Amino acid sequence: MVMSMAKLEDRTPVTRERAIRVAMALADAAGIELLSMRKLAAALDITAMSLYYHLKDKEDLLDGMLDIVHSEFETPSAGDEWRAAMRKRAGSTRSVLALHPWAISMKARTSPGPATLGHLDSVIGCLTAAGFSMAMTGHAMSILDSYVLGFAQQEASLPLDPSGDIGDATEAIMAQQEAMADSFKNLAAMAVSLILQPGYAFGNEFDFGLELILDGLEVALLSDSVPPSQ
Repeated sequence: MVMSMAKLEDRTPVTRERAIRVAMALADAAGIELLSMRKLAAALDITAMSLYYHLKDKEDLLDGMLDIVHSEFETPSAGDEWRAAMRKRAGSTRSVLALHPWAISMKARTSPGPATLGHLDSVIGCLTAAGFSMAMTGHAMSILDSYVLGFAQQEASLPLDPSGDIGDATEAIMAQQEAMADSFKNLAAMAVSLILQPGYAFGNEFDFGLELILDGLEVALLSDSVPPSQ
């Protein structure tokens, strides 16, 4: 009886935020496909019915998980220099998605939370304060988000080591394909002259692509007609 009371007193109370964060840990470890309300309840050491006191349903849980992900992104302010702010946001988003790869493939939520809405609102404010028209702000957010999300998806799917190197996998593929040099000359040339060279890491391609996009947006900004807000 004493042991039971001690265990009860030591147990961390279940709250909505704790339930969502435990669900994120489960998804980080095993993927979003294996996450269920029953498994989450078991991880929290409560009954499945008790979990519904904190969350309406699984959709509510997924809304909360994605909102916390957005809270971890670097959020710019209206007074920030737009290019540095977008660069920092892009790098932050990529890093956060590497920690929560399940978030990459999640469909957009129909009930976004306050962190999600606040983050997007601040990005819009930063760009419009820099002089981007609302239409150009939409273009900028679309191309930046598509690039970052797409790159994060590639990183999650490629057989990269922790440094972002794909060399080991490339060597294995070439070893399996004895005729690769003859049948796929361009791929073989890239593997030998670039990918298998010391110091090459696929992850380094991110900054190159990002700077190209920022350069293009800077040119677009010069032709945009809205003066920066003071």
